[in-house]
Amino acid sequence: MTVKPGALWAFVVTSIGLFMVTLDNLVVTMALPVIREDLGASLEQLEWTVNAYTLTFAVLLLTGAALGDRFGRKRMFIVGLGIFIAASAAAALAPSIEALVIARALQGAGGAIVMPLTLTILSHAVPAEKRGLALGAWGGIGGLAVALGPLVGGAVVEGMSWQWIFWLNVPIGLALIPSAYRRLSESHGPNTALDLPGLALGSAGLFGIVWGFVRAGSQGWTSGEVLGAFALGALGVLAFVLWELRAREPMLPMRFFRNRTFAASNIASLFMFFGMFGSIFLLSQFLQTVQGYSPLEAGLRTLPWTAMPMLVAPIAGALSDRIGGRPLMATGLAMQAIALGWLAAITEPDVAYTSLVPPFVVAGIGMALFFAPVANVVLSSVRPIEEGQASGANNAIRELGGVFGVAVLASIFASYGGYESTTAYVDGLTPAIWVGAGIVGLGALAALAIPPLRARRAGARVPEPVTEAA
Repeated sequence: MTVKPGALWAFVVTSIGLFMVTLDNLVVTMALPVIREDLGASLEQLEWTVNAYTLTFAVLLLTGAALGDRFGRKRMFIVGLGIFIAASAAAALAPSIEALVIARALQGAGGAIVMPLTLTILSHAVPAEKRGLALGAWGGIGGLAVALGPLVGGAVVEGMSWQWIFWLNVPIGLALIPSAYRRLSESHGPNTALDLPGLALGSAGLFGIVWGFVRAGSQGWTSGEVLGAFALGALGVLAFVLWELRAREPMLPMRFFRNRTFAASNIASLFMFFGMFGSIFLLSQFLQTVQGYSPLEAGLRTLPWTAMPMLVAPIAGALSDRIGGRPLMATGLAMQAIALGWLAAITEPDVAYTSLVPPFVVAGIGMALFFAPVANVVLSSVRPIEEGQASGANNAIRELGGVFGVAVLASIFASYGGYESTTAYVDGLTPAIWVGAGIVGLGALAALAIPPLRARRAGARVPEPVTEAA
């Protein structure tokens, strides 16, 4: 069966957009030591360099999808690209760490518009019989961008400068905008309501909690500032949930979480990204700050971890069609937890790189096993008309996992160690990575709560139309 040119162009354009905005989740990690020295940044400011992007990205994802449904997906895709490009240029020109953090937040806002629309535009353009293949490729490209972030960042920082990890977005984005305008067809969706009160409450609540975690390392966990931030953040999140339960057209329908497949998949995603993002934030600095590798050398040395999804994901995708996503996701998260615990157990200032390779490989295989089926599992738990909201919710939740992972593990790092010496760095790194391993292990247990594929094949009655992905 041939693929129509319009569908092919939709795949190409949305894939480039998806890769670009997803890459910026982790591309900055290998530049952190250089940024710390160049701009005189503290650990807290380095955290915000990462979290300013992921936090705005996460909280605005559902709004980005709704904007596309209401004003036109192609139109808002182009608007999101414009915001992302402008913010990338501002980040490259940032004269201070504060300016860089603001630019990163604007980047996240642009990415939050682009990311969900890549899926809805692609789904609209691809025939129904090709939809599963397109979704799998979409998820694989997103996973590849996450995996290649450290390597690309290291290569760019060493070959040019840290500013170029942001400058590179500008010509790519400027070339993509006219292609999107000419090649994409306009479409609208059913979710045209903008839940602004929900957006405000959710953003305020999450910002308060993240602020508390970031400040805990320097101010102390029992300080008035930290406890107050946690309290206000918790109240904001509670108010958000209460509002979503009563809103006529909520941005995140709470009834989704009554479905065990949806709830367990999203908890697993939250914990996976918590451990992965938080650990990479610290391990990427370990390779440079403690072991003395250049950014490119550090990026290359993460390849046993980051290259595994490219090799394993196609196999995992084929397996998920036969056995379902549940065993693959649970196994992948278990492997990721084992790998992080392994790294925590062996990491010393002078640890040989050859000792790091086996846990890197195990972590990479685990990441691939998780990434391959998760999108299909989540979408299978809701009705087709709700897939945009469900996908946006899953992406938002996993990005929040990354935000909390960086904030919590960096806070643990600051409580036990610091940048004063190589020994001090490892003293902080070790307990932080152990915590990351434990959280990912809980994610594996959450994945086991997903109903097995045989339940559907046996005709088991479930509350939603589909329980598991084939």
